[in-house]
Amino acid sequence: MAIYLTKDSRVLVQGMTGSEGMRHTRRMLAAGTRIVGGVNPRKAGTDVDFTDRVVPVFGSVREGIDANGADVTVVFVPPPFAKAAVMEAADVGIPLAVVITEGIPVHDAVAFQAYAAARGTRVIGPNCPGLISPGQSNAGIIPADIATRPGRIGLVSKSGTLTYQLMHELRDIGFTTAVGIGGDPVVGTTHIDCLTAFEADPDTELIVLIGEIGGDAEERAAAHITAHVTKPVVAYIAGFTAPEGKTMGHAGAIVSGSSGTAEAKKKALEAAGVAVGSTPTETARLVLKRLTAER
Repeated sequence: MAIYLTKDSRVLVQGMTGSEGMRHTRRMLAAGTRIVGGVNPRKAGTDVDFTDRVVPVFGSVREGIDANGADVTVVFVPPPFAKAAVMEAADVGIPLAVVITEGIPVHDAVAFQAYAAARGTRVIGPNCPGLISPGQSNAGIIPADIATRPGRIGLVSKSGTLTYQLMHELRDIGFTTAVGIGGDPVVGTTHIDCLTAFEADPDTELIVLIGEIGGDAEERAAAHITAHVTKPVVAYIAGFTAPEGKTMGHAGAIVSGSSGTAEAKKKALEAAGVAVGSTPTETARLVLKRLTAER
């Protein structure tokens, strides 16, 4: 099994005909994703030939749903138009919108997250790598070849590059789903959402949580783990050496005084029974240790 994305997911790509959309659509197709169309009002009615697959371009998300039953959209639309793109998808009831676009203004993200939630559309992102259920589907920019097979681990991460590294470190065990939720101050799907979904997934035996400095998402995740998660959780927190008051990489990764520090997050997670690695490699070793102990 997997969470949010399966072999049956039918994917539209908003912004498919742009350079990034084209590049990553080709990669998603190579990973086995069922891409049923792209969306670009200016190129509606045309087709894009991806060598072994011709993908139609629709004028709207509604047209894509009506023609091919799409239930996932991946958004590569530039920042000024991303809000409208997500709202369009939510208006027609698409269940999942994966927003890859970075640089979206916070007030736009707040607006489209609330709009989508009110209409039953789950948003992953923005400024995220998307999600992959190895052997089934890949929606976003996660390199499919770093996760060579399905397995027993569920992963939720703020960081795209750390998602890739942990997937590579644990490739011999494999994953049910890996979800990159993004590191912006406002994201649609949280650590807690993924923890809840992985807890309910019978094929996920262990959960890896990757966090980073800034905000209190990891502390809230720790409280949720204490109250609601029975499966083992292993975590890594990026940013132990980050200087105070500096934004580091992600817009949400800023520390003020003792608030949002890596040390505070580590203590909260450890108090919830989570094993926290000091490096990605040590985190992978902790995963192997916990899985062996569970067996």
